[in-house]
Amino acid sequence: MIDLAELRLPALPEPLPVPTIDAHTHLDSVEERTGLSAEDSLALADQVGIHWVIQAGDTVQDSQWGEALAQRHPQVIACVALHPNEVGRHPERYEEGFAEITRLAQAGDHVRAIGETGLDYYRITGPEAQARQREAFARHIRLACDLGLTLMIHDRDAHEDVLAILDDCPKPERVVLHAFSGDSDFAVECTQRGYWLSFPGVITYPANHHLRRALAMTPAEKVLVETDAPYLTPVPARGKANGPYLTPYTVRFIAEQRQWDLEETCVRLRENAFAAYGGPWGSDA
Repeated sequence: MIDLAELRLPALPEPLPVPTIDAHTHLDSVEERTGLSAEDSLALADQVGIHWVIQAGDTVQDSQWGEALAQRHPQVIACVALHPNEVGRHPERYEEGFAEITRLAQAGDHVRAIGETGLDYYRITGPEAQARQREAFARHIRLACDLGLTLMIHDRDAHEDVLAILDDCPKPERVVLHAFSGDSDFAVECTQRGYWLSFPGVITYPANHHLRRALAMTPAEKVLVETDAPYLTPVPARGKANGPYLTPYTVRFIAEQRQWDLEETCVRLRENAFAAYGGPWGSDA
């Protein structure tokens, strides 16, 4: 029995009426921050209707961990990549790291995406480090194309360059912008290119009107929901560690914002995630 109160974690939300998907999480980081094992997190999530999760990779170690987790748990798929911050800060291990990401990406159908890759101009400044990010991003894009995998993008304060590089590279079959942070105009630019937009708990924060306007402009079939746990915890648990089991708060918020029926929203978000990541997995495969 998991005692969330003893761990000083938020209580379980009301379960969703139909199972759906947390489209981006970091269960290894959740364990480090909260003490919940991956198995604990998956069990808690399943209790509230989050039956499937997508485990993102940021480093070689994260990607190896996620690939092994997805092998053990059919409701999990893994994404593998070198995060732009990793590329910017550690050029000395980039080549060896990218070779390992390339190997992991071919481990089997439980690895569905190259991600999270992209650009981060908020944490990484200076022309040389940002140039390394851009080169690595283009290389990850080509890898996704070569292997027919989804491309999962991290984009922070780099909207124009992200689109410019995508437009200049071979086109992946499927592209997801995780933790979408742009405005409605950027949402239109992305969805016109066929990309999926994944909205985390920060869309519930009162000040983030631009995210709610972006959601309003996103075609129904291109909306995803995620936690990015242990970060970006939704209201009413804001300020505490996040986990996939808190996804229902954001699902309900999206349903209210779009004036969608909650059950239909769960199904829509689930089917959108399956489409974005190459088809069903786990019990639905």
